[in-house]
Amino acid sequence: MSVKQLSLRGILKTLGPGILYAGAAIGASHLVQSTRAGANYSFELIWAVILINLFKYPFFEFAYRYTAATGKSMLEGYRELGQWAIITFFILSFITAIINFAAVVLVCSGLAAFFFNLQIDLFYISIALLLAVLVMLYIGHYAVLDWTMKGMILILSFATIIAFIIAVGHGSNLENGFVPPELWDAAGITFLIALMGWMPTPIEASVWPSLWTLERKKQTKYESSYKEQLFDFHAGYLGSGVMSLFFLGLGAFVLYGSGMQFSNSSVEFSGQLVSIYSKTFGSWSTPLMAAIALLTMFTTALTVIDGYPRSLEASVIQIFPAAKKFSPKLYWVWVLFLSILAVLIIGVFTSSMKTLLDFATIISFLAAPFFAYINFKVVKSNFTPLEHHPPRWLTVLSWLGIIFLIGFSVLYIISRIVY
Repeated sequence: MSVKQLSLRGILKTLGPGILYAGAAIGASHLVQSTRAGANYSFELIWAVILINLFKYPFFEFAYRYTAATGKSMLEGYRELGQWAIITFFILSFITAIINFAAVVLVCSGLAAFFFNLQIDLFYISIALLLAVLVMLYIGHYAVLDWTMKGMILILSFATIIAFIIAVGHGSNLENGFVPPELWDAAGITFLIALMGWMPTPIEASVWPSLWTLERKKQTKYESSYKEQLFDFHAGYLGSGVMSLFFLGLGAFVLYGSGMQFSNSSVEFSGQLVSIYSKTFGSWSTPLMAAIALLTMFTTALTVIDGYPRSLEASVIQIFPAAKKFSPKLYWVWVLFLSILAVLIIGVFTSSMKTLLDFATIISFLAAPFFAYINFKVVKSNFTPLEHHPPRWLTVLSWLGIIFLIGFSVLYIISRIVY
């Protein structure tokens, strides 16, 4: 492993996987779920957003730490931990991949239909969108992810921060007689778990940056140092965490108490989402912000449609080493297989975007304790060099995070039984 220290040139050569991670996060979890949290509960759920970002932090950092310390992907760490770890990861990741593929594509399709004013069934728009993503990945692969994501995240982040500042100046929009919704009932707890499921992203996605880091190395022909790789991670993670608060704040200032209920229709929901910016900047901004939101979700779709097949391909190779001779064909088998399954799910949930999205995020949250535990086990094992084991404070935060994830999973299950 390289012993180079931080340098501007090295940071610029390394920067990429962390931005892709941020792009995956600043999609459905931020653009949709954080905004809904502010619109439905004002700042009442800010504690949940802060805590879930804090308590998931170690498990994303561990994936980066292991790759930076060993030059291997996190999936190799799972295999070294034992077949049980890599096989269980594969099974759970496969299940979440199918649902998450469909949810992200459906949200993106709704934005596309709204922006282009398409009077076409979302099922067919979703197929067209998937085909566009597949073509882009086939032509550009990692490079198209890298450049597209950096531009869109920069634009959306800037616009959201400016909109938030303006919204703060306008104040709240509480209607007379407004009654805030209950948080600690079945519906409230369900939304709370859905909010935290993809906040900032599902923990199984922690393996993606470790795989993207290896791709970035191939692209730049640059051997990043340990500190440079961790800098890339923190830039993406901290940036996405801060942006989640801005999205929540926009929902709170612009929509909370206005009487508007988010639609379950993906197209109508997209219009409501874009209205946040038009109410802040003015009606002139509607097409611009619709385009930015669409491109942001499209780049999120790119990362998800690349990330899951990439991790499933790598998992299969770790379980069956002989399968390596089929790479990268195996990657494309997963891309096409998951795309077909996603299309079938979208056909069922075409008019129920919120339902599908909440289901996907809840499944991700319930699976999170396992992914968190195996990341912790890998980085604390003998397979990670001792000098790169996490410090005591990070170990303590890890255990608190695992307890937090298990505790709220139990709370959700109890709420479904009691109510």
